Amino acid sequence: MTTADAILVLTWAGLTAYALFGGADFGAGFWDLTAGRRGDAVRGLVEETIGPVWEANHVWLIFAIVVVWTAFPRVFAAVASTLYIPLTLVAIGIILRGSGFAFRKSVTDSDLRRRFGVVFGLSSIVTPFFLGAIAGGVASGRVPLGNAEGDPIGSWLNPTSILGGVLAVGSCAYLAAVYLTADARRTGNGALVDAFRRRALASGSAVGVVALAGIAVLRTDAPTLFVGLTGPALPVVILSAAAGVASLGLLAGRRFTPARATAGLAVGAILWGWAVAQYPYLLVGSLTIDGAAGPPATLDALLISLVIGAILVVPSMVALFMLSQRVRA
Repeated sequence: MTTADAILVLTWAGLTAYALFGGADFGAGFWDLTAGRRGDAVRGLVEETIGPVWEANHVWLIFAIVVVWTAFPRVFAAVASTLYIPLTLVAIGIILRGSGFAFRKSVTDSDLRRRFGVVFGLSSIVTPFFLGAIAGGVASGRVPLGNAEGDPIGSWLNPTSILGGVLAVGSCAYLAAVYLTADARRTGNGALVDAFRRRALASGSAVGVVALAGIAVLRTDAPTLFVGLTGPALPVVILSAAAGVASLGLLAGRRFTPARATAGLAVGAILWGWAVAQYPYLLVGSLTIDGAAGPPATLDALLISLVIGAILVVPSMVALFMLSQRVRA
């Protein structure tokens, strides 16, 4: 494994952490928005659950952006200059989401709380959709090498990107429902447990249907990705499907703690399946990992920094999550 490969693996691990933890935060916003006028108990659980961790979870996204910028500058330039519209919408969505969540907790006027709640919920849907659309644009080969060489509209407004956006929103909602089911059980609220269990089963089934239907989309719109997913990445795809089915079975059997692990595995395997399917290309058909990598001295210094950073940051993040769970226990 080269230094560039090692950096890419660490970067993908960071993106996976963002998908599993930040994604669940976005999904919580989805359920917050759809709770209805009588959903105070749902919103209360959402606020209690994500309140201690939602800001920290964005560390993983910032980490991935900085690493790509430093280690693979040609990829960063191509993606940023072609997909600047959805990237801008993602940035706006993250800002509005955080503002809506924070301001809702700080005001007492019921009308203002409702409005801030709508901002929080809508941006929790918009942001993962455009993140998925960006992934779809890259995976379908619509981001060519060079500065602003790609179509600024067609690069993210296409069948694969729409599929990626829908899967991102659905996966976030599914993860959040699974996580919140276990959190609701700790509060002793049986009605909330049943409510989020139903949401988890419904959203998980829906994501599975969309993923199956997406096979036809990829076959015609992203043939390179399709070949990779049905070839080298097929074991990872099967693992994701098996974990998804297992999580639904565990939810049906009310085994909520192991359901968290299998749900996370199902979603995380999707990302790693994409990585295996696209390897060794970072920009499909035009730029490989070795061709995109920066100078060796830069890569060596970055890898050392990442190892030191992981030693300092990862235990702190683990402690934060353990403490936040213990407070609610």
